[in-house]
Amino acid sequence: MIDISVSNLVKEFEVGHKILDGLTFQVDTGERVGLLGPNGCGKTTLLRILTGVLDYDEGDVVIAPGKRMGLISQIPVYPAGYTVEDVLATAFEPLRRMEEEMARLAQEMAAKADPALMARYDKLTAAYEAGGGYEPDTKTNKVCNGLSIPQSMREQLFDQLSGGEKTRVNLARLILEDTDILLLDEPTNHLDLRATEWLEEYLEKFKGTVLTVSHDRYFLDKVVDRIVEIQNGKAEFYSGNYSFYVVEKERRYEEKLRQYEKEQAKIEQLEKAAEQMRIWAYSGMDKTFKRVKSMEKRIERMRTTDRPTKERKMEVRFGEREFRGDEVLTIKGLTKSFGERTLFSNLSLEVVGGERIALLGDNGSGKTTLLKIILGEEGPDAGKVRMGPTVKVGYLPQHVHFDHPERNLVDTLIYEQDCTAQSARNRLAAFKFRGEDVFKPVSALSGGEQSRLRLCMLMDEKINLLILDEPTNHLDIQSREWIEEAVEEYEGNLLFVSHDRYFIDRFASRIWMLEDGHITDFQGNYQEFQAARARGTAAGKSASDIPESESKAKTPEPKEKKKEKPKRPGGTKNLEKEVAAAERAVSKAEEQMDELEQQIQEASADYLKLQELYEQRESLEEEILKLYGTWEALSAQLEEARG
Repeated sequence: MIDISVSNLVKEFEVGHKILDGLTFQVDTGERVGLLGPNGCGKTTLLRILTGVLDYDEGDVVIAPGKRMGLISQIPVYPAGYTVEDVLATAFEPLRRMEEEMARLAQEMAAKADPALMARYDKLTAAYEAGGGYEPDTKTNKVCNGLSIPQSMREQLFDQLSGGEKTRVNLARLILEDTDILLLDEPTNHLDLRATEWLEEYLEKFKGTVLTVSHDRYFLDKVVDRIVEIQNGKAEFYSGNYSFYVVEKERRYEEKLRQYEKEQAKIEQLEKAAEQMRIWAYSGMDKTFKRVKSMEKRIERMRTTDRPTKERKMEVRFGEREFRGDEVLTIKGLTKSFGERTLFSNLSLEVVGGERIALLGDNGSGKTTLLKIILGEEGPDAGKVRMGPTVKVGYLPQHVHFDHPERNLVDTLIYEQDCTAQSARNRLAAFKFRGEDVFKPVSALSGGEQSRLRLCMLMDEKINLLILDEPTNHLDIQSREWIEEAVEEYEGNLLFVSHDRYFIDRFASRIWMLEDGHITDFQGNYQEFQAARARGTAAGKSASDIPESESKAKTPEPKEKKKEKPKRPGGTKNLEKEVAAAERAVSKAEEQMDELEQQIQEASADYLKLQELYEQRESLEEEILKLYGTWEALSAQLEEARG
């Protein structure tokens, strides 16, 4: 059964700019679908259209009748004075209405015996029990514990919560409502690791349908089984999770590139054949004009294919400071409290050269405070931090700040890095700031762009300890990958706080887990750490080496020796028949090609069908070239025979 059906959807905010342009896809009951695409491609717009909040210009949107739908990004307005507890209780309003009706029916049945009343009461009782009417408190406590909503927050006024806290409460309310179709718009943005893992487990058991927009690649791998990517207002389909999507997208790019290069080679071949035919046509072979025109049309059709493109990697190189000695950072007996609350006590840790450490823990556990103490921005209550004598720190905070946000990007580098305008342009280009973008004021940049600019500035500061606080928070996947490309090129010591498990997996070779005021120090990567925790052990080994890929020299293929054409016995009559037969074969094949091109246009939204049609087109193009070759050879022989 289909829960969501979208056909030829068009949405235009500015005249001439269609954010959705013929979008077509469907989601079946029980499917978990990830919705991907760069910022501004229309993902949130689509979710708002699905819930009826936003209208659309053309197309059809059908939601299965009787299905309850909920969208997390929508935070309803509640009456003044509503606490978080009151908001959560709204999820049980249908059950409360059942309670009221059951109470009324009980009174009526006490006054008179009526089989119809009894039947209605029994039906309501069954529905009430199935909906969890006898255990709302248990269900609420379970969801709140999973999403890190403590009792103290439940007693607060909803209006006084931060945006992130409101989103978390709304997610809890939506889960308690037990909707049939969950639309999730960045559900993990305001969740720590523990709450994110709880949500993943909940969605694993959830029997309804899930359509999620997320930049959390680990979450997508765990939750979704199909990807719909919005590109240029249309949908591309991938039958797997995020990891499958990455591999398949690259495979499709390579396939399109090979197809493009083949087409270019064929165009060159056809152009040479067309030129020869023009010569014959002017020599008196009138029928050749028709073939030339047909061939020129084919060449023009083939020219419409653009070369496939993809984002280039950043050409980044950090100006790393030479590191001498083993000591990078030593922490001894570190303690920090705020009022009566102790964040951590008596921490003792040592960092040596080359280590890449992920500092993990729940929201509010003290991770950022520990970083600030290490950086000297905050003082400890007890203990000390000592840096190695040759250590120079570069710091990328969670919220990047620039002293002069009114300056453009070039001027920012000129003033703060003391470099020339050309040097500033070159550095910015390496971090994908090009063209007119470099003259934007810093204040106009997105959060991800500001982080990228700060990394660009750190690049030439000769650092050997890079400290990052939530470097990928609130960034789309493309921006996360750009940050990761820059960090990948950095070879010094790394200490970072992150909830992004994909980022942690990629960079951490040591884990510091801050819990209950203490740090579990684990030597190994994130997956090994998770496995050790599941076993209940604290020991771990460093990540195993990745085998080097072997490069293979490609042997040039031997060129085919050109064969001499044997002279054909007999007169011109048989040759004329063979030339005419070859012309008919070419015409028939070209008609088949026209039909195939039409089928390809009609199947633009069906990737599997397109693959099949592309293969047919490739085979037919090979056949047409052979037919042209046969016709060309026969025509040349006929011309020679006629003398």
